[in-house]
Amino acid sequence: MINPLYDTMFALHSGKDTPFLHLPDGDVITHAAFIRRAAQLAHALVGLGVNTGDRVAVQVEKCPDMLALYAACVQMGAIFLPLNTAYTAAELAYFVGDSGAALLVGDPARADELAQVATASGAAFATLDANGGTLAETADAQAGTFVTVARSADDLAAFLYTSGTTGRSKGAMLSQKNLISNAVTLTELWRFSSDDVLLHGLPIFHTHGLFVATNVMLIAGGSMVFMPKLDIDQLIAWMPRATAMMGVPTFYTRLLDDARFDRDLTQGMRLFISGSAPLLADTHVAFEERTGHRILERYGMTETNMSTSNPYAGERRAGTVGLPLPDVELRVADAQGVEVPRGETGVVEVRGPNVFQGYWNMSEKTAEDMRADGFFITGDLGVQDAEGYVTIVGRGKDLIISGGYNIYPKELELLLDAQDGVLESAVIGVPHADLGEVPLAILVPQKGAQIDLEAVKAAVGAALARYKQPRDYRVVQALPRNTMGKVQKVTLRAEFGA
Repeated sequence: MINPLYDTMFALHSGKDTPFLHLPDGDVITHAAFIRRAAQLAHALVGLGVNTGDRVAVQVEKCPDMLALYAACVQMGAIFLPLNTAYTAAELAYFVGDSGAALLVGDPARADELAQVATASGAAFATLDANGGTLAETADAQAGTFVTVARSADDLAAFLYTSGTTGRSKGAMLSQKNLISNAVTLTELWRFSSDDVLLHGLPIFHTHGLFVATNVMLIAGGSMVFMPKLDIDQLIAWMPRATAMMGVPTFYTRLLDDARFDRDLTQGMRLFISGSAPLLADTHVAFEERTGHRILERYGMTETNMSTSNPYAGERRAGTVGLPLPDVELRVADAQGVEVPRGETGVVEVRGPNVFQGYWNMSEKTAEDMRADGFFITGDLGVQDAEGYVTIVGRGKDLIISGGYNIYPKELELLLDAQDGVLESAVIGVPHADLGEVPLAILVPQKGAQIDLEAVKAAVGAALARYKQPRDYRVVQALPRNTMGKVQKVTLRAEFGA
């Protein structure tokens, strides 16, 4: 193959007038039209001085041209760097400067401040959004074909920066092989085909919406209902014409809050997939009772894309993230990387073609997180049962060590979530003069309910050893989350840590 990623994902669709993107206004972009647009954008990138191997940083709202820009970067051999649309100019300055981006593509509404960011980092600047912008205007005048640049499977295709909740954000370098292997495996595992229509309400600055949802559908040759953001009305309107959906837990809880969402609406759907954050066991149960469908949970992260999945045909176990993917090796290990016995808690480590190439300009951090035998230390605490199913019990940094004893917040959270009146919970460690730290429970009440804290404390007291029990409780109306629905415990620690 001249360019493995482009040839696998895009080239096969260049002559197909089959639907690729269904837009909310009813317009349809075919596979062939999408490939032509990508070629036009590739020409435009070259005209702005972007070369093979350069980084192209992109912070624009989700739109077809942003997705086509990803394809353009692949075709011309540039490295695609999508950035969260919530980032401020100051945050962007770090990403653009650290990556050494040759070009920053931003929203026209923020052109003045983003142009200053680009100039300060020595990058060119262009605008793009659903209505056009300088990059779109330049592309409009270009040819609809582009000579694909030769690349190898080991060449870099994308950077994704981690959230940076502790220390500097790290640029995870993803190769063509990383993206191809994961997309091919998931397409087969989840049985996607050209007949599938995927409901796509995820952002595409994140691995979930871009490298899982989009890449899988490109491999399969199916189509996507391409929504700018989560819109329950749109999801419900399109569901009778769709076959599958990928979402974060928020998608499913909001659908369950809508009386229109029922068994009749979902009868044509074959698969609901959830990830990026843990799905509550209650949501699993309520969803299956309402629709007859059992949600498929999987597990991955920025540095690895997907590593595990519950089976398509087989037992989908609520609370677990399933089994290692066929081409992924997984072990639960101690601090030295020695695998612990099944059923014991340790750090999840993975090895396979999905694992990234390291952190950009952070060789020491790469060496710290990558073992000599090729296993990547995820930092997630997990348990693998006798049949191989993996349960994530928390992040390593979330581990609470109280008086020398290890306390895993997930164990507490599962118990708290099951109590009357509790919608969800989060447990963090807070300083303690004698024990070092102790657990604090933060509870969110169910809609219209009040939490009986004394009853909760009694239930916890009956179920858990004293050292594991929260020393105090707080009730809040909602937990802070990032754009992918993950609870931000660093925010909770800042608020309640004292």
